[in-house]
Amino acid sequence: MTIQEKQNEVIDEFAMFDDWMQRYEYMIELGKSLPLIDEKYKIDENLIKGCQSKVWVHAELEGDKLVFTADSDAIITKGIVAILIRVYSNQHPSEILEADTQFIDEIGLKEHLSPTRANGLVSMIKQLKMYAIAYQTQLN
Repeated sequence: MTIQEKQNEVIDEFAMFDDWMQRYEYMIELGKSLPLIDEKYKIDENLIKGCQSKVWVHAELEGDKLVFTADSDAIITKGIVAILIRVYSNQHPSEILEADTQFIDEIGLKEHLSPTRANGLVSMIKQLKMYAIAYQTQLN
């Protein structure tokens, strides 16, 4: 699936819920299915700067695709990073760099987060893109 197809899938799933309490519950469930980061990668250099909670993200190149794993110490934040990883993992670094994040606005995520969580969301996206830049350079 392309990034756009995955984004559309997330938009469709969030549209099934009537209110934000249901959406938060869904995000918590998504967090439980997150491909967990190996304990050895739960180190300071994999922590997302700018997040109120602790969020670790690790990236590895498998073939020419970037594969992300993550974890967080907060259940909502874990759900947020699970959505991002679902969309951007197993994609070519150049596709991650070209992808927009419009789907986040379409599901209304940013406007329903506290300012500190919204800043954390931006920081998570930035970090995924930074990994993509680093690995794209290796592929060139």
